[in-house]
Parts: sequence; C-alpha cells; structure tokens
Amino acid sequence: MKNLKNNNRSKSSKKGLLITAVLIAQLGIAQEKTEFKGTIGKTLADSKEYWPDPVTAPKGAPNVVWILLDDVGFGAASAFGGLINTPTFDNLANNGLRYTNFHTTAICAPTRAALLTGRNSGRVHVSGFSHTVLSAGFPGWDGRIPSDKGTIAEILRENGYNTFAVGKYGVTPDEEATDAGPFDRWPTGKGFDHFYGFLGSQTDQYNPDLVEDQVHIKPDGRHLNELITDKAISYIQKQQKAAPGKPFFLYYAPGAVHAPHQVAEKWVEPYKGKFDEGWDVYREKVLANQKKLGTIPANAVLPERNALITEWKKLTPDQKKVYARFMEVYAGFLTYTDYEIGRVVDYLKQSGQLDNTLIFVAIGDNGASKEGTLQGTINQSLFAQGKTEEENLQSNLNNIGEIGTAKGLNTNYPLGWAQATNAPFKNWKQDAHSEGGTRNPLIVFYPNGIKDKGGIRNQYSHVTDLLPTTLDIVGIKAPEYIKNIKQDIIQGSTFKASLDNPKAESLHKVQYYYIFGNRAIYKDGWKASAAHLPDSFAVKQSLGKSEKPAASNFDTDVWELYNLNEDFNERNNLAKKYPEKLAELQKLFDEQAKENNVYPLIDWQDVYNRRIHNTAADKGKTLQDLVKQVTKPADTETTK
Repeated sequence: MKNLKNNNRSKSSKKGLLITAVLIAQLGIAQEKTEFKGTIGKTLADSKEYWPDPVTAPKGAPNVVWILLDDVGFGAASAFGGLINTPTFDNLANNGLRYTNFHTTAICAPTRAALLTGRNSGRVHVSGFSHTVLSAGFPGWDGRIPSDKGTIAEILRENGYNTFAVGKYGVTPDEEATDAGPFDRWPTGKGFDHFYGFLGSQTDQYNPDLVEDQVHIKPDGRHLNELITDKAISYIQKQQKAAPGKPFFLYYAPGAVHAPHQVAEKWVEPYKGKFDEGWDVYREKVLANQKKLGTIPANAVLPERNALITEWKKLTPDQKKVYARFMEVYAGFLTYTDYEIGRVVDYLKQSGQLDNTLIFVAIGDNGASKEGTLQGTINQSLFAQGKTEEENLQSNLNNIGEIGTAKGLNTNYPLGWAQATNAPFKNWKQDAHSEGGTRNPLIVFYPNGIKDKGGIRNQYSHVTDLLPTTLDIVGIKAPEYIKNIKQDIIQGSTFKASLDNPKAESLHKVQYYYIFGNRAIYKDGWKASAAHLPDSFAVKQSLGKSEKPAASNFDTDVWELYNLNEDFNERNNLAKKYPEKLAELQKLFDEQAKENNVYPLIDWQDVYNRRIHNTAADKGKTLQDLVKQVTKPADTETTK
C-alpha cells in the first residue's frame, strides 16, 4: 500500500512536500543548536522576539557534483587512455584537470564510506560491508557509520545547500533496508534531502531494488542509468525553481559498471569486432595512449601478464568469441553511462549553472573487477553447481545472446579483461596491497576555479580527500558539531592548492589499506604491501567445488616494498634491499590499524566460516548456505 500511495501521490502534494523540504533546508539543521537570544517578560510588550537568521551558503558558493563510477579500471575510459569512448569525461578532463595518483580503498563499500565522511573506512566502521557475513561485531567492522562521523551532505546542508543523491548508496545495513527502517542510516538520515536509487551493492539494471527517499518503489522497466539521470535533473530543476541561485550538492553514483553488465544493444553495436585482437593487444594500445596523454611516465613498462590469464593468441576460437562479446558489452555499458552523465552536464550548461559548478569524477571506486573469474559469468549459480571451467565456457557459449541483456542477471567479463582495463597496473579490485586495486582516474572540473584547462596533476591523493577539498574550495569549515553531536576529526587532506599549482605539495602523507587480508601502508611515496591468500577468487572457486578454501595465515604473508616515486606500477620489489625501510612501514601499518579500528584482521577464510548474525531471514546460515540457496533445481544450463 505504501508503494501504491507513493506512486499515486498528486502533483500538488508532491509540490507541497518539495517546497516544505526546501524551506526546511534553507533554515538548516543548525537551528537545532541555536540559542534563544531574545528576552522573555510577563507580557509581549516586556519581551523581545528572536528569530535566527536563515542558514545561507558562502556568497558565490558553487554547486557541487560528485560522480562515482563502480568497478572501472585505470585503463578503461578514453579520458585516461583507455579504448572505451567516454566523450563526456574527455570533455570534462580537457577543460579541467586529470589527477593520475588518486586512490580508493580497493572495494566499493569502504570507498563510499570514506568518500562520504572524509575519514578512513575502518574509523567509520566499514572495513568490510554493511551486509550479512561481510560485517562483524567490532568497531571497525559492524558496517554502521556513527553519527560523530558526519557526511559531506550533512555538512553542506547545514551550510545552506540542498543535497541530493541518486544511484548506489551501499552503506545501509541490510537489516535496516526495509520499509520499516530504522531510517537514520539511509541516505535521508545522513544529510540528503532526497535519495533515488538502491541501498545495496549491486542490482538488476532493468529491475532495480529501487528506493525513493524512504520508500521502496516499483521500477518502470527503463535502464537504471536513465532513471537516476532523470531524477537528478528533476531535483535540480525543482530546487532552482523554488530557490533560484541556492547552491546544491548532487552525489551521482550509478550502479555502472558493476555487474550485471546490462545495456541496450545500440550501445554495444559500435564495439562489434573492436576487441577481437584480444586483451594483450588492448594493454599495449592503452599504454601507448596513456604515455601520449601524459597520465603515466614516458618510460613506463607493463607488468607481466598475470599467471592465471592465458595469452590471447593461444585461446580457442570459441573462447575468443565469447570473451570478446563480454568486453563489447562492458564497453557499451561504460559509454552509455558516460552519455547519461553527459545529460546532467548538458542540463547544467543549458540552464546557465555549469560555470559555477564544481565537479569531481572518480572513474571507479576500485580497480577493475576480478569477480567474473576466468570465463566470465552470466549465471552465478553455475559455481554453486560445481561446474568445470570447460562447462562454464560451454554454458556461456550456449547463452551468449543473453550477455548484456535483461536476462543476463550476473553478466561480468573474464579476468583477462580486468587486467587489460587496469593497464598499466597489476592485479585488480579487492587487492588493497596493489595499485591495481586502489588507483583510479580522477577528474576535477570547475570553470570558475580552474585556469590550467587540460592540466595533469600527479600528487598523491585519496578518496578521503574529496570532502576537505570540497569544503576548502566552497569556503566552509568542518563543523565541530552536527545535530548537537561532537564530530570526530576529518582525516583527509585538501588538495585545493593543486588546482592552481601543478607542483603543489601533497598534504596526504600516510595512508593504510586493508581489504579482507590484503594490506598495505603508504608514506611519502614509499609503500609496503602484503598479498594474502586465499583471496575471494580462490574462495569462490572452492565454493563451486564444495571444498574448504586453503588455510590462511597472516604471519606467513610476504611483505614487499616499492618506491612509487620511481616505480609507479610496482615492478621492482625493494624489500631485500631496504629491510629497515620495510620494518619501519610495517610498524606504521600496525599503528594505523590500531588507530583506525582495522583489528581484528578478518579475511575471506573468516568470511567463509562465519554464520550470519544480523538478518532474521538468513540468521545462522553460512556463506556456503547462501551460495547453495541461489541454486535451485530449475537452474540448469540452457541451450540455444
């Protein structure tokens, strides 16, 4: 009934609600802690009224748009040398700045938690996820962002902005994501006036788990990218009509290009045959493009092909056929996403707002995804059925027509394309120890504030830096209190100085990384890192075979050492040459882990062994139970 009422709400009712929301936002949440400064006598004549001034943004404050894509490697988008056309990103980068040394956390939820709060993911309780077995009852792992870690939306709303979010949120605990709430950890409880999108980590692009504000709603069959773009433009249009000139903050975070890779065929068609040369040639072409653009050093060399990946020329014709199709769909999906973002940019230009709009585009919340495994996936249940690699390949061939369609509910490309679109780095998503897991392209676009249009910036920066940089540019100080709650420190560092000065010093000196065992520590260009096994790839393979994953041991992990100032893509391990430096950084990791709630170290083996504790429907089940649960007798291979 709630959905029905929401869908049938009259236009006048919607207009009234919008005006009310805008007026409330104009006054600002800060009024909650405003002291009465008048006088109260026994009569009105003896008293003096007091009305707090409405909260307003700094004079001339820009609109702010944060765009965060999902599962895009460093070498995918043409804006940074990739072979996938992204004309909107190209235009923003050519008229803004390209940041080549920007880092995420290596996986989606921790990146989003760190981005929104300007604090490390462990410090805000999201070392893992807000989902079932991927969270744990410890301060760094429970998936519940505390109220003393306020978000960018809360800060900007308290300073005269309207705030909107569309797309993927990803940091609402599963058990709270129902129409019964509680809603304090939904986007609208974290500072957003309006939200339209989905609360989880991934969703069907044509039948998404759609939410508007605090109500689940029924999608209409259109692609999610189109829906969130329409809604974003609508929010801005209505806000500007009600309060012309008032600045807004838009957080645009599509589910793209996370699996499932689903997109209309017209977007795939231009890529037919474009990847027939394979992933090895793709890497070489991208490397050349990146050098030409200046986004990597002129003497850069590709790391060796990962041992799990077969050389393209050694593949069979059937393998090449299905693997190329996966990549064509992925490319079409990314180009289509770029198009929808372009609609927002075009609207801002047509409405005269673009010049005073500050746009950050993070092309990926982590490196390219390895979750499609060796063959690529259309049907995840095949893994739970224990199919061999040959059987998986045959199933993909039999169902090749479903790749990219509404039927392809688990479409994800194979590992070879993950490495290719991550060029020039090794490894991929989830690998917090590697630049391939954590280094993503960043574009900063601000016509009124950037003179060096098309410039390159190589300073180290991190996803936690976007919040303080935004506040610095807008002219707002981080608040001591939000809703009467004293706030924790902001851990990110501003890089505003680099907008004008390509040689500005990076203020972000130290950064830890940790994702389910893989870990690293960065300090002033030096990086110590340790890969940890079994990783999720190995665990997934074991689950498919109904085997227990190999035992894990943190004490036997091998630490490596790199000087990123001279070796940006980690080809020369210096651990044996500089053992003292390695020991120094290992000690620093321990200090940072303690400071940021990373302990206890939880890995994929722990996840495999855990029982679900926080959702009534699945309580007591294991990860293997969940995998088997999606495999029903009807889930058999289909042939065409």
